[in-house]
Amino acid sequence: MSGFSPPRIFRRRHSRVAAALALLASAAVVAALPQPAYTQQPAPKAAPESAAKTGHATVNGVRIAYAVHGDLTSKQTPLLVLHGAFMSGEAMAPFVTPFAASRPVITIDARGHGRTGKVGGAFSYDQMADDAAAVLASLRVERADVLGYSMGGSTAIAMAVRHPERVGKQVVISGAASLDGWVPEVLAGIAQMTPEMFAGTPMETEYKRLSPTPDAFPDLVAAIKHIDSAPFAYSDAQLRAIPGKTMVVLGDADGVTFDHAIKLFKLRGGGDIAIATQGFMTTAPKARLSILPGTSHIGIMAEAATIAAQVVPFLDDVTPLMPAGFF
Repeated sequence: MSGFSPPRIFRRRHSRVAAALALLASAAVVAALPQPAYTQQPAPKAAPESAAKTGHATVNGVRIAYAVHGDLTSKQTPLLVLHGAFMSGEAMAPFVTPFAASRPVITIDARGHGRTGKVGGAFSYDQMADDAAAVLASLRVERADVLGYSMGGSTAIAMAVRHPERVGKQVVISGAASLDGWVPEVLAGIAQMTPEMFAGTPMETEYKRLSPTPDAFPDLVAAIKHIDSAPFAYSDAQLRAIPGKTMVVLGDADGVTFDHAIKLFKLRGGGDIAIATQGFMTTAPKARLSILPGTSHIGIMAEAATIAAQVVPFLDDVTPLMPAGFF
């Protein structure tokens, strides 16, 4: 945490609220922190941020901001990257750079966030999924793989359920397919958030810097409180029916429960008994699960290089290697 003075919200006595806000903290802070030595791998060089093509797609009267890194006319399947609550597409840079050298990457500023700004009242995962699918359509992208973090992870699931024709593979990082997939204490803390608790934090500062409605931050706080209290759940049948392959990623100290992540992994085809009995794989698996050690919900943003090293083989459908000398 060198050089970083925690904002006053993290020094409050109410631990549940502080924990919930920590889960939603800006990725810009985390990305600036020193990464553990084992994650410090040379990342492929991507096109500079200034080279990204930016614009807005109008979806049911709402202008959704997006950025495109790379050439959408290439033969590579694009990767759509979806951010978490109180973030923006720009804050997902740690998950853009490792992929943009090998495939085009699209980021979106979700409803109420970033350069999209205030779009009305509460919003839902279904709405954000429809927004993202409409952005792909406006860019003439028939199908994209989707990587989402936290709120973006749940949106990625919603996209795959509602728009399977637009979604290839999904990478769900610290996201849930139902409200009860979250640790209850986290949701209890989020329910007690107020705009005043964010005063001077990176979350509020970044919102005001990017948003066309800089005074609407209290509305975003209210919208996040709503989406994290309104029951939602995609059924087992809906999750099994998703055609594309799925990778589930979380930390071992995440806000998403192990039980929920493992259930999602199994519903998507993971935990194959035949493969477990055989002891090796001859084809790329239907689903992959990664649980990062010593990693919290926000800390997972500092593990982008490690996650990318695991996700690239998944996106490329690489069959896991066989060690030499067994057969």
